[in-house]
Amino acid sequence: MATWKNLDTLASFDKLAELKGRVNIVEAMSGENGAKRVAEYNTPMAAGLNYNYAAKEVDDTVLDALADLAEEQQLVEKYEELYNGAIINTGEGRRVLHHLARRQQGDPVIVDGVDKRKFYVSQQEKAAEFAKKVHAGEITNAAGEKFTTVVQIGIGGSDLGPRALYIALENWAKANDTFKMEAKFISNVDPDDAAAVLNSIDVSRSLFIVVSKSGTTLETLTNEAFVKDALVKAGLDPKNHMLAATSETSPLAQGDDYLESFFMDDFIGGRYSSSSVVGGVVLSLAFGPDVYARILNGAADEDELAKNKDIRKNPDMLDALIGVYERNVQGYPTTAVLPYSQALNRFPAHLQQCDMESNGKSVNRDGEPVNYVTGPIIFGEPGTNGQHSFYQLLHQGTDIVPLQFVGYRKNQLGVDVEIQGTTSQQKLCANVAAQIIAFACGKDDENPNKRFAGGRPSSIIIGDQVTPESLGALLAHFENKIMFQGFLWNVNSFDQEGVQLGKVLATRVLAHDTDGALKAFSDLLDI
Repeated sequence: MATWKNLDTLASFDKLAELKGRVNIVEAMSGENGAKRVAEYNTPMAAGLNYNYAAKEVDDTVLDALADLAEEQQLVEKYEELYNGAIINTGEGRRVLHHLARRQQGDPVIVDGVDKRKFYVSQQEKAAEFAKKVHAGEITNAAGEKFTTVVQIGIGGSDLGPRALYIALENWAKANDTFKMEAKFISNVDPDDAAAVLNSIDVSRSLFIVVSKSGTTLETLTNEAFVKDALVKAGLDPKNHMLAATSETSPLAQGDDYLESFFMDDFIGGRYSSSSVVGGVVLSLAFGPDVYARILNGAADEDELAKNKDIRKNPDMLDALIGVYERNVQGYPTTAVLPYSQALNRFPAHLQQCDMESNGKSVNRDGEPVNYVTGPIIFGEPGTNGQHSFYQLLHQGTDIVPLQFVGYRKNQLGVDVEIQGTTSQQKLCANVAAQIIAFACGKDDENPNKRFAGGRPSSIIIGDQVTPESLGALLAHFENKIMFQGFLWNVNSFDQEGVQLGKVLATRVLAHDTDGALKAFSDLLDI
């Protein structure tokens, strides 16, 4: 059984800290040395992806020290305990089981007499059968017309992951003749969000999925009421258009207000829930259940790699270890996620939540304050847009920001044009290659304003194309990376008490139970 220790109590961490500043990226990435590193510092991922860390501030000595850290902190053992159903979420006394929803084989995880692997798969199969009936016209609106649009109503993990995955595969599905229904998303309690979506669709031919595990999420219930009001005003019966993705014990599961209900439980956290019915219902309706199954297969294959104790063959754990080295030894507070693919334009937003909600903690698993920094600030935008936005600071600002690039050799639609001797896709790929070297090596110049110091570390995940399998592998890579980092910092990556206080105070404001500054701000906003 694994033991849980604070990072700063580990002898291997003390040795790692002695290596600060060991690798000069400008020198390491220059000339033939750089070419050699690109070939050597590369780890295969699932679905044909590769994690290349040649432009990171590591060498074999640092990698050996990271391997010692992984062994002393028992990262793989902790991952296997999580994977096999141990109570890893200490704050809430819960298991962490989203991996089981990826349909891998393994020992049963029985909770209160229920085989959780079978339960999650049964709900996905239920969603698949429902989607097939919708696509075949066996389930229609009251006029006998096929549904053409599905709208997900949820916030946080009920929105960010599924939305990012939908956007990532929308064009691929159209190019591969698997696009079934358009998907829209309503998340913000701002009425403009729901109104804009409703104004863009034919509500009579739309299905609406209300996603809330507890069935009590204020924003989601408010938007559900907003949508039901629109359906009634259109002369439609809401229960013929509404679906629920919730827990079996939530208020949403009681009664007959929904055309169909799909279930999850407390062992799958919101930000890790894209593999559950939270992602499964909307994506099966949008692209067909076979495509959704391919996403899960890519994720499951990546999960298998995360069990390897050799960090050079475990891309998820290696990425996590390098990130902790950058955060806790090199002292970098921020990480930028930079996908050079328009298909992944919402993926950084998903990772913001998944990473910052998981590891934004200042106490360990036992509730004791830690004496070291934990999760970094995550932000990002797709290239090349980001180059014309915030890259100036990344290149020449006073802070060094580690970078995580993602790039693909091919686009999704297969449509391109040659301009000035090269295609748009070639220009895109040329930009990401150039940025890696520009950040790493910099450029000297007599004019200080044109001088680039370099020494900006980066990694890149490279693939052939954004497909269901490679998208699933990418999703699992970052989920596993985040969990490994939580293990290293000895924090609970699976609760989110930080989001609760604002909810409590908002409830007081709406009940006019306020005083002092809270009342003053409420008055300013005419509440």
